[in-house]
Amino acid sequence: MKRFITLIGLFLLIISCKTENKKEVQEAEAYKIPVHAWMGLKKDATDEDLKTQFDDLKSKGVDRLMYSAGHDPEVYRRVGKIAKASGLEFHTWIPTMVQNDKPELKTEWYAVNRNGESAFDKPAYVEHYRFLCPNREEVFEFLKNLYGSVAEVEEVDGIHLDYIRFPDVILARGLWDKYGLVMDKEHPQFDYCYCEKCLSDFKSASGIDIMEVEDPTQLEEWKQFRYDLITKMVSRLSEVVRGKNKAITAAVFPGPDSQAKILVRQEWNKWDLDAFYPMNYNDFYLEGTKWIGTVTKEEVEASSGKPVFSGLFICPKPENKAAEKDPEGHGLLPEELEAGISESMKNGAAGICLFTPGRMTDAHWKVFEKAIYTDYTK
Repeated sequence: MKRFITLIGLFLLIISCKTENKKEVQEAEAYKIPVHAWMGLKKDATDEDLKTQFDDLKSKGVDRLMYSAGHDPEVYRRVGKIAKASGLEFHTWIPTMVQNDKPELKTEWYAVNRNGESAFDKPAYVEHYRFLCPNREEVFEFLKNLYGSVAEVEEVDGIHLDYIRFPDVILARGLWDKYGLVMDKEHPQFDYCYCEKCLSDFKSASGIDIMEVEDPTQLEEWKQFRYDLITKMVSRLSEVVRGKNKAITAAVFPGPDSQAKILVRQEWNKWDLDAFYPMNYNDFYLEGTKWIGTVTKEEVEASSGKPVFSGLFICPKPENKAAEKDPEGHGLLPEELEAGISESMKNGAAGICLFTPGRMTDAHWKVFEKAIYTDYTK
């Protein structure tokens, strides 16, 4: 009899423990923050490779991919099917104004700087900075066809715009040394767009010949004209994508007032999008993790209720960060990651977006696992 009572007691204890464990798991899952990730298709990756990778990311807490795989809709169909089978949302991450040489793109469609140099022939900073002019109908038609064809893919949940801006007229402070520049003002070789159409349209709208203005960088009307060109392009592309019943989002610079408008002429608080993904890469601005919180607060207040997903830049080789001169090798150390997530969430972010899962070390993932199951509203 005693043995029977003991067995019953053990049974009830096991049931109680399982119930408590289940409750703890449910409570933890209820507090999980949304996690998205920017990533790209690796060359020659097989379906099996992708399935293994996506299953792993899902198990670690990633919910949505912002995925870069070129322009071919069929590639996104293939990858998207695998991602969806792994339980991931699948959004295509495709550059907008930056486009390399393609047969359908004419050289005269590219932006021109204040020196009269084309971004096609003489791109700013790096070779791939070949920016199209947002003021050309032909450019819109190209992008309309590109995003429209990808948005028609059933497996695609949304379109994610990138490089939806002008070239950096001023680089983030952490990049000055890399390019050997002092960017305390707008230099003509980085100031776009001064193509004939932009000059003509601005003169028609304002009565001002910008080339006769002593210092074009100080004219607010000229700045607003270019903000509006990007905003108009976003609005038109939003109509295209939503016409396919898909979401549309964008990677943007922090701010917008503190950085995005000043550096790349993005007045993104006026954009008609479903969510914003500010690249809150604190090391690029020579700032600590507290800055992430400050700028996230600004972004949330500017977004008019639209979700803001705080983009976090991960350090791929933490042991080398102190000696690494290139900011591209910097980013959040494992011991900084929790603070980056916390600062984002406590200041109103709807979630975070990793750049990139491939840069995360085991130490990062260990911190990450705890941080994403924390209720930051308490």
